[in-house]
Amino acid sequence: MTVAIDKIASSTRNVPVNRQTRVTGQIPATPGTVVLVRVLDDKAVYNQLEDVHGRMMTVHRGDVVAGVLGARRALRGYTGVVPEDVKPGDTLHLLNLGGVIGRCTSANAEVGPPARVEVIGAVVDDREKAAVAASILPGPVGLDRKLSANLAPLVLVVGSCMHAGKTAATCALVRQFADEGLRVGTAKVTGVALRRDTLEMLDHGASAAYTFADAGLPSTCAGDVVKAARGCLNALRRDDVDVMVVELGDGLLGEYG
Repeated sequence: MTVAIDKIASSTRNVPVNRQTRVTGQIPATPGTVVLVRVLDDKAVYNQLEDVHGRMMTVHRGDVVAGVLGARRALRGYTGVVPEDVKPGDTLHLLNLGGVIGRCTSANAEVGPPARVEVIGAVVDDREKAAVAASILPGPVGLDRKLSANLAPLVLVVGSCMHAGKTAATCALVRQFADEGLRVGTAKVTGVALRRDTLEMLDHGASAAYTFADAGLPSTCAGDVVKAARGCLNALRRDDVDVMVVELGDGLLGEYG
């Protein structure tokens, strides 16, 4: 079956997704599976979706959206999980602005309930001969067992929880280092898939930026989190940066490892 897509979320960007894409009803219920869903609700708040370029789009009821199965643990947003079984017709939820999709288990009253979505199917991976579901794992950044030798000096930024100002602090450091003539590499190694923070770091003068999503993880609730973090740092080493500024998503009170 071929389906027309209205919006393609940034969480899918490891996989080439066409506006007209084939779908399959065989959906692996695993983090990273690229799925098509139909939005069932109009919302006045938390109604935005980030596209693969980082642009925010308003989501409307009836939109067909390409997103990624994943979990989330957000103190000031939504908490959700990937169900043990996912099939066409199931109702799930948009858990974040990057298009991570799962079953919401808890919502912050400030943002209201998440938008419900109806599962259409999994996007077929056109890079494979068989009609198999696409996944963002593996990504362009490897899952590395060891850190490279001779890494650049590293600054880690952590806060108490989300919205504590971690990205603002990271960007201030990036700007200062860049103004001093240094090549600055940045990464976000825990959290839930969203390009916004690393794009802001690039806007402040970073020469390279990676996240765990580049390593194939929709969030760091589970999976090879440490290997993904090593992969991001090793990728910055290959970019020959002078200093690395790395942000930890959520914070000391969060559950992103």
